[in-house]
Amino acid sequence: MSILSLHDLHSFYGRIHALHGISIDVEEGEIVTLIGSNGAGKSTTLRTISGLIRPKKGDIFLDGEDITRMKPHAIVQAGIGHVPEGRGIFPKLTVRENLQMGAFTLNDPEEVERRMENGFQMFPRLKERIDQYGGTLSGGEQQMLAIARGLMMNPRILMLDEPSMGLSPLLVELIFDIIRELNEKGATILLVEQNALMALSVAHRGYVLQNGQIVVEDTAANLKQNEMVQKAYLGID
Repeated sequence: MSILSLHDLHSFYGRIHALHGISIDVEEGEIVTLIGSNGAGKSTTLRTISGLIRPKKGDIFLDGEDITRMKPHAIVQAGIGHVPEGRGIFPKLTVRENLQMGAFTLNDPEEVERRMENGFQMFPRLKERIDQYGGTLSGGEQQMLAIARGLMMNPRILMLDEPSMGLSPLLVELIFDIIRELNEKGATILLVEQNALMALSVAHRGYVLQNGQIVVEDTAANLKQNEMVQKAYLGID
């Protein structure tokens, strides 16, 4: 059984029909990527899964449980972590406080501290800046903080929305190394990424979205060889 299954999802922004019957499956231990141009529906898909947008039609299942109508905080508790586009950290809170916000549903302070330490093992730079305000961190450090915060609830699946956005090439490599490491440690990841080549380099499978519809679904290796994908997203003529 898939950890995450989307069946025939239709989502709207007002009268704009953003998703036209999206169906996606993510298996345990996979990295699955959604690629497509701006406005294709990638971020809308993640926001619908997180309950930030209510689908007009379709179903979302997490470990076989229907979470379609759950409230966002309940979806977090159920096991979905969402690192949003633009990182979404709290700029006027410290690194420590941002991480504590990531575990807002936990009532065990010792467990919160333990999970925070796990995050610092992966991102030691954050520990050095534990009392620094989020808004004063570099772009790469903010992305590290956003990912560490997303991991504070030990999610069944971690959704990453454009983790390389606005970062230097060196930091992009670092972030994708972290994504690989997380997966090697057992994390299941649904990745939205404008940099299709980087996304396909770490993913096991992928879906290509155009105008709110899935037009291609295949292994990452096959997608890199797909002529349409090469021309539209990889810059290969």
